[in-house]
Amino acid sequence: MFDARVWLIWALATLVTASSTRNPLYIIVLLLTTTVVSATCPEGEGRRAPLSPLRFATFAVPLSTVFNALTVHFGHTVLFRLPDWLPLMGGTVTLEAMSFGAVNGLTLTVIFSAFSVFNQVTPVRDLIRLAPRAFHEGGVVLSIALTFIPQTARSLNRIRDAQAVRGHRVRGVRDWVPIVVPLLVSGLERAMGLAEAMVARGYGAVSDEAQPVHRAGVLVLGLLALLGGWLAYLFRPAWQTGAVAMMIVGAALVGVVVWVTGRGVRHTVYRERRWTLGDSLVLAGCALTLAITLTQSTALQYSPYPRLELPPFAPIVGLGMLGLLVPAVVTLGQETTESHQTKGIGQQAHLKADNG
Repeated sequence: MFDARVWLIWALATLVTASSTRNPLYIIVLLLTTTVVSATCPEGEGRRAPLSPLRFATFAVPLSTVFNALTVHFGHTVLFRLPDWLPLMGGTVTLEAMSFGAVNGLTLTVIFSAFSVFNQVTPVRDLIRLAPRAFHEGGVVLSIALTFIPQTARSLNRIRDAQAVRGHRVRGVRDWVPIVVPLLVSGLERAMGLAEAMVARGYGAVSDEAQPVHRAGVLVLGLLALLGGWLAYLFRPAWQTGAVAMMIVGAALVGVVVWVTGRGVRHTVYRERRWTLGDSLVLAGCALTLAITLTQSTALQYSPYPRLELPPFAPIVGLGMLGLLVPAVVTLGQETTESHQTKGIGQQAHLKADNG
């Protein structure tokens, strides 16, 4: 299992790469990569998403295709024409608009698949560690809320099965009352039990420390710089350079305040996770993919407008995207090594038994 920070960087690298191109060939490569990683890496203590990437694609791709075809009236290959009096949808429906919409749906599927893998392999305790120490309590609350979602889904299935055994059938809104009421009661019981357990362990039993006035002033100054730079960037095109610099300064001030505040939070770890060679290899693969994405931006560009043509494919770009496949390769290598070690131990034990 890799470090949670490594998985987060992997998911963000997939997001950046998928957002940088609309070439369907590269999008398919990324989709196959995330699928292989999802099938290879163990679930561990993570949570599998309630919606698989395949199911997500079954409605994301058609919906994006139809929406883009009905709202973008541009392209050479005209399929049919809608009446002009229809708001937003009136005009020509082209094959190029449908193709671009389908590619957008595939891009959304890749992004969903990447974060689905991140959700699948990352335990809740590692998600808490990803939160800055200044927001540790907020991270705990968010993680608890995330764990309650699959628990509620399992409780709903158990209650529905129990009611079905008793002959209950859902035919209307009123038939949901015998299911919703036990589900609500069980959720409240879990919440009360968790609250009592956290209080018994002393969670939140520390005195609040007053924050220095100058720290709050720096935070307000940073937020004002962010807001002012953003507004200047949007409404004053001539001030874009200064606006970007103001936003950078504001973000730096906010980051410094969060870091200083986090240093004052006491932090203990029951079991420290060590950085491994596999983590470094995954980071190297992400760096390779990002380097290809940033340096080969021209090769990534593709548009079906004005006439639909076959998209180009650069082998070096496709190979660079395979850097995101490193987690699957490392996991398979570790499993192979462990199986060989287990087999060797079994053979030694068998030889000792024969000699004995």
